[in-house]
Amino acid sequence: MLSSNRRRLLAATLSGTALSATVTLPRLVQAQALSDRPIRIMVGLAAGGANDTLARLIARHLGDVLGQSVVVENRPGASGTIAGEIVAKAAPDGHTLLLGSIGTNAFVPILRKNMPYDNATELKPVSLVGQAGAVLTVRADLPAKSVAELVQLAKAQPGKFTFGSSGNGTSLHIAGELFKFTAGVDLLHVPYKGNAPALNAVSAGEIDVLFSAPLPVLPLVKAGKVRMLGVSTPKRLIGLEDVPTIAESGVPGYAMASWYGLFASHGTPDAVADRLASETRKILARDDVRSQILAQGIEPVGSTPAEFQDFVTAESSKWTAVFKAANITLE
Repeated sequence: MLSSNRRRLLAATLSGTALSATVTLPRLVQAQALSDRPIRIMVGLAAGGANDTLARLIARHLGDVLGQSVVVENRPGASGTIAGEIVAKAAPDGHTLLLGSIGTNAFVPILRKNMPYDNATELKPVSLVGQAGAVLTVRADLPAKSVAELVQLAKAQPGKFTFGSSGNGTSLHIAGELFKFTAGVDLLHVPYKGNAPALNAVSAGEIDVLFSAPLPVLPLVKAGKVRMLGVSTPKRLIGLEDVPTIAESGVPGYAMASWYGLFASHGTPDAVADRLASETRKILARDDVRSQILAQGIEPVGSTPAEFQDFVTAESSKWTAVFKAANITLE
């Protein structure tokens, strides 16, 4: 039985997880020329996931507005820290960026004991890109048609059922761990190198439960290979209004929202970071780009480097308290 004090602490800490970031109107910045060398956007997860999709969308339009090549490189593994280390150790000139997330840039730095770089001092926040929720999915033949039935099933057979994720320390892993804690159930975690292979596993019946980005789940739901039971956010997601939140369907107090953002290496000149952030905000404000991102189940945001820095700092403090209350670790 979970102590009332730990539950109150967790509920109080999670009260700020709703999608509430403020979209900042573009401000004028002094033009800062980048060299004509290609810009790389590193992604710490496999191709096909939300990080990768956002990175490629931004790369295409950023390349157009800057008039130079912007390429995406996937370096999955080590909970996203392989890609993060490349950016942290890169020349501070704005030519090597990271499409990071709540997993790679908030969770892992808190949970991993031996980080190959200091996330707080070796990476420079550039712009918040978007925020999103996850969907709780189960294999098609699992005898649970709702979140409440899944909780009941898991409590009746502790440790029997598995939940997959896109990797240790990712937002989808923590979504599952938070579900275990809040619902009071025992599920075995099975990590994969990205959302796509995890989805393949749940659709093949190799694992029982998966928290996933919304978009790639929909074709599998239509094909009858998986079922969606609930969404992780405090409110129902745009486009999935018929799918209840986990909190309203059996696990009160549950709330989890992901975010994505661009980082550069520490020491990148402020003028360069401002230029990249300004162009990114303009891209995110375009109707065609917004519609593409919203179709992914992600809400476009945009920010200045200073605003994103404050946001990342607040997220680190918040999730440090959550992990302590829920006793969540990477081991």
